[in-house]
Amino acid sequence: MNDETGCDNCDKLVRSSDSEFSRRDICRSIVGATVVTTSGLLGVADPALAVKEDENGYVAAVRPTAYRVDSTIPPTLLPLTSARKEKRTLNALGRGSGTDKEEIKIDTLNLNNFMNKAVFGSIDAVSQLLSETKDESKSGPGYASFVCMGLPFATKKKDIDLASSLLNSILQDRDAKLGTALGLSFCPMSLQPALNTFTKSGNESALLRAMKEAGVPVDTIDLYMPVIRFAKGKSLDLLALSPEFVDIKAARASGLAAVDFERRQSYVLDPEGFIAVTRDPRYKLYTDRSLLKDYKPIDEEDDIKGFFAERIFVHETAASVVAKYAVEKPESLVTVLAPTRDVRYLQGINGRIPRVYGSLIGKINENSVGSASITNKVSDNAVTTILLNPTAEESLSAGRFLRLEIGTGPDTLPYQTKVADYLWFSASPKVNLIPRMMNG
Repeated sequence: MNDETGCDNCDKLVRSSDSEFSRRDICRSIVGATVVTTSGLLGVADPALAVKEDENGYVAAVRPTAYRVDSTIPPTLLPLTSARKEKRTLNALGRGSGTDKEEIKIDTLNLNNFMNKAVFGSIDAVSQLLSETKDESKSGPGYASFVCMGLPFATKKKDIDLASSLLNSILQDRDAKLGTALGLSFCPMSLQPALNTFTKSGNESALLRAMKEAGVPVDTIDLYMPVIRFAKGKSLDLLALSPEFVDIKAARASGLAAVDFERRQSYVLDPEGFIAVTRDPRYKLYTDRSLLKDYKPIDEEDDIKGFFAERIFVHETAASVVAKYAVEKPESLVTVLAPTRDVRYLQGINGRIPRVYGSLIGKINENSVGSASITNKVSDNAVTTILLNPTAEESLSAGRFLRLEIGTGPDTLPYQTKVADYLWFSASPKVNLIPRMMNG
């Protein structure tokens, strides 16, 4: 059944004397987000979603591998029910679409009209938001887009493979003339020259040697080299997003004032905004309900204040590197690979990018006396966050289900924040992991 097929067509199928389906069979196949393809009467674009009945006639629903986290209160999950829909979403990100943070408001997408949604074959709400026409608010100087991929703490090969697969789809329709980069959160900024040399020469042994000398763990190097090679093959720029490890340790032990002054200036490009953000109520909620939840003492002298200083330092540095690259290349796209904890609930690295980008645009305008000013077009919608193979624990859930939001109390509801824009899995997730899924 195509997305355009309506109730009338469904009724015609049921009434047809040639139909081998009963109304119950059709509804069962639709509600399961799958279709049995007998006689070619009904079909799905993605063969992976086809299912078979057991001896009792039961058809198990196939759980999709990708979900849009809709900004309802509380958030709900909209499944991307076919490989075609997943690809379309990723292609749009590559074209610079970003992700609207507002609730999706479509008449046919509501719980009170379930059968309408079902007959239309699991409505692809995301695709209805994507326009093929050029959006001037998302083009030209002053615009860039960003995709932040959150990787599990114990990142495995399957997570890196998934990141490479998504990145490949994102790049499929990408204009080769536009700036495109892959940001690596584990690489200290001193590795940037080595990364630049690698993208030009492909000398892998020199890059490996530089990484080891910079203190990057060998296991991390081995794990991420496949996606680094992939990026090289696609002619992507590589960005080192981390402060120097010695400076991270200094911030943790003695606060940001202990970080080398000259290097601190290269790490923090928007010092006024960096200070102001900690007073924002939404950020305070994020700090209490997400950021500080990962604190684990590293020694007897360690405290949570040092941990807080370390994390905001790391987040601000990554956002600064990404924004600086993007502001110099109109319509650029930067994909960031970072631990889930640094991008979940949208206020880590990802949440800082629009502010830093806007600050840099402001500085450009101040220094361009007599020239037309550049309008800052980068808002939160320009940043898309995708969690790869997320676990309930890393979403800070107290149970088996993923936690989708923070800020559910009466005092914090105005600042409620969803966990990400998308959840993406290497394989169908367990049913007890996915909460509040919209069936269609």
